[in-house]
Parts: sequence; structure tokens; C-alpha cells
Amino acid sequence: MDQKPTIAKDDSRTATTGRRSNGLGRDAMVASICGLVVALMVGASYAAVPFYNWFCRATGFNGTTQVATSAPATGPIARKVAVRFDANVAPGLPWKFEPEQTEIEVNIGQVTTIYYTVTNQAARTTAGQAAYNVAPLTVGSYFQKINCFCFTEQTMAPGEKREMPVVFYVDPSIVDDHENDGLSTITLSYTFYPVRDPVVKPLASGEDDKRKGNL
Repeated sequence: MDQKPTIAKDDSRTATTGRRSNGLGRDAMVASICGLVVALMVGASYAAVPFYNWFCRATGFNGTTQVATSAPATGPIARKVAVRFDANVAPGLPWKFEPEQTEIEVNIGQVTTIYYTVTNQAARTTAGQAAYNVAPLTVGSYFQKINCFCFTEQTMAPGEKREMPVVFYVDPSIVDDHENDGLSTITLSYTFYPVRDPVVKPLASGEDDKRKGNL
């Protein structure tokens, strides 16, 4: 009795197709995971900037000065410290920026007002905002600023010159921090950076241009 030829199944081809499908599935899953990780890293980097700024302001980390609303309750003490003033302008901002005094001596706890001057040397309106810190870095949590031009964006008309006050004191509690027992000099440093898209604000009244003296 004649037997019909048997056609063998191509198992190797089926297995290859299955492996290829599984491989494509794994590749898609790996790509999705990588994309998710990148998105999380980008989001975290944006969130880190305001968190870092908040952390520095709250702790004085990296020499970031503190913001005060009034003079210290204990008043000035006999111990004195020299305060130096530094001024810098980042590339791209055509301003001349300098302190009126490069150094003064103050009692710790004494509320003091000093002035910086800034001139817009461009023939167009420009805007900038100042970043700041103090040295040594351990002093950041004790250097209290009641008023400072660095708190707001500054917009300058062509050729405009402006006097900008800084009202500050060194917190008397610094004397309890033995890490600063040998402190004799503090350097307050500002750097103005250009603002690309300044916020349009109404002109301030002439009252703000008058010197108010020490608080």
C-alpha cells in the first residue's frame, strides 16, 4: 500500500519568528522605560532649582544671606566686624555696577544702610537681577538683609543711573557659634545677570529715589 509523503513542519522558522516577536516586545518595553526615566530626570532637574533656592534661603547654605523684617530684638553689641562689598556684572548686561564704599566697620547687631550705584551704559532699556552671597560661607545664616535691590528685577532706561540701598545687620546670635569666633571680615558679593524677557512695571515715584538713611 502506497504511503503519501509526509511534509515536515519547519519548527525552526516558527521558533525564529517567535523569538523575533519577543525581542521586539522587549526592545519596546526597554525604550519606554528609558523614556520614562529621562522624563523623570528632566522633571526632577527643574524641581531641584526652586528647592535648592528655598533650601539656601532657609539655611544660609553656600553663603546665602537671610531676609529679615526688622532690627534684632537684642540691639547691637560691642563686638565689631568689617564688611566688604563686591560688585560684578555677568556677560551680556551693559551695566556699570559698583559699591559707593568698598568696606565699613559695624557693630554686630547694628542696622546699617549702604548704597550701590548702577548705570545702564546701553542705548536701549535693559533689565537684570542680582544673585548674592556672603563669605565666609558659615556666615550666611547670620547675615540678615531688611531691604535689598536683589529681591526684585531691575529695569533700567538708556543711560539711567540709579542708587540702590542695602539695609542689613549681622545677627548677634553669631557670637554663640564658636565656628565664627575668629571672624573679623565678611564679604557681601553681588552679581547682576541679564533678564531676557523683563516684566513691564510702572515707573516708581520719586519718593523711592530719596535716601532714607540708616534704619
